[in-house]
Amino acid sequence: MKLMQPGTELDGFTIEDCIHSGSMAHIYRVRYSRGAPDPGFPMVMKVPRMTAGDSAENIVSFEVEHQILQTVTGNHVPRFVAAGDLQRVPYLAMEYVQGQTLQHWLDQPQSPAPAELARLGVAVALAAHSLHEQNTVHLDLKPANVLMRPDGTAVLLDFGLSCNALYPDLLAEQLRKAVGSPAWMAPEQVVGIRGDPRSDIFSIGVMLYQLATGELPFGAPATTGGLRQRLWMDPLPPRKLQPQLPPWLQEVILRCLEPEAARRYPSAAHLALDLRNPEQVTVTGRGLRTEGTGLATHLKRWLRAAGMAYQPSPLPARQIAEVPIVMVALPHEDITDATLYSLRQAAARSLGTRPGARLACVTVISPGASDTAGDATSETSVHRHHLARLQQWAQPLALPGRQSSCHVLESGDVAAALVSFAVGNRVNVLVLGAATHGLKMQRLLATVPVRVAMAAPCTVILVKQALPFELLRQAEPDEPGAR
Repeated sequence: MKLMQPGTELDGFTIEDCIHSGSMAHIYRVRYSRGAPDPGFPMVMKVPRMTAGDSAENIVSFEVEHQILQTVTGNHVPRFVAAGDLQRVPYLAMEYVQGQTLQHWLDQPQSPAPAELARLGVAVALAAHSLHEQNTVHLDLKPANVLMRPDGTAVLLDFGLSCNALYPDLLAEQLRKAVGSPAWMAPEQVVGIRGDPRSDIFSIGVMLYQLATGELPFGAPATTGGLRQRLWMDPLPPRKLQPQLPPWLQEVILRCLEPEAARRYPSAAHLALDLRNPEQVTVTGRGLRTEGTGLATHLKRWLRAAGMAYQPSPLPARQIAEVPIVMVALPHEDITDATLYSLRQAAARSLGTRPGARLACVTVISPGASDTAGDATSETSVHRHHLARLQQWAQPLALPGRQSSCHVLESGDVAAALVSFAVGNRVNVLVLGAATHGLKMQRLLATVPVRVAMAAPCTVILVKQALPFELLRQAEPDEPGAR
């Protein structure tokens, strides 16, 4: 397809100018022709290149993106407008999102500070998680395909290599080879497995590594042999290239880059929660080392990878549902042993036997709780006191391999603070104590549990307090002579 000139009309759209000319498509700024209603947002038109010398992948990718854009919704993807007929002029008209791609940060003379890097990582992880909840895996995440809005949220672009588990995978059926951008491709993609949401987590790890060090962790391989090396090789630790990088950040990045998908973060929401709370990240030897992995380790991995056969993963939405974030809200005052016991039992049932589930313990204190004069009641001391109480309560729930974190929030509106935390961290299950008022009173009073249950975007479990010895006492017959 030749470049279209400004002023050209096509299916009710008027071409304004070409803003990008790539190897697979041209992108034009467009508007509706005279007489059409204003959509309320600027638009672009993506037209695939289909000359004699272009790859068949271009047209297959166009069909895939056409399918995906009509399927996914939300603030993290451009809004779909229209599509052109393949028999005439194929095109995709969509929302033009204002912002800058991650490439803007890579082009700066200095790497982003850890806090800024974490902020960018959170935005990308939440955008990817939104796709995974809709059974879609992007499979081509790279700086040029991630756009940051002015409000700090991320928008993912270019779904030509994506996979939606509910639709036929055209790329896998027609090309039968590894497709993606080599520098950011996950190991399982190299051996032809598509559809695992943890592949996107690997790509996010590559981008975080690149933002932190200015280098690509595996270079830009051009051969299949070069690509396969990531099945057994670790990149140089980021702290060897940037010694000032904090260990917690290296821990997060290298966990994303694990060759085996099962050793990465189980969901992008888990990754975002760690990036938001660096003080809660458990730093292992992975985060502390400054030298590369030894030859013996790589040799063992190479032998294992030689016969490795990745198995197709279940539906992305089902897969991330198996690794939920379980949030438990504990009152910071006037709490009984019965309530603490009942909440712990309910949390244990919600976590089940799934080691990938994550526990987030939350308490909300009033903003004036740390205003009392004196060092002993300073803000830091008050937070540490409540944090220690949360950690002590959660200790019996600790299991090998299970992550947990504790969070002390300040707010004058407890219900709003709990709901905000649940929304922002993509919580799956929220456990909190039921109000002690009677049902009749709760109809008249908007209690915290009722307000949370009405507004929370996830499953809410309201727990009635009960202690085991009280139940046993009720079940036991009266002893002789007890009266």
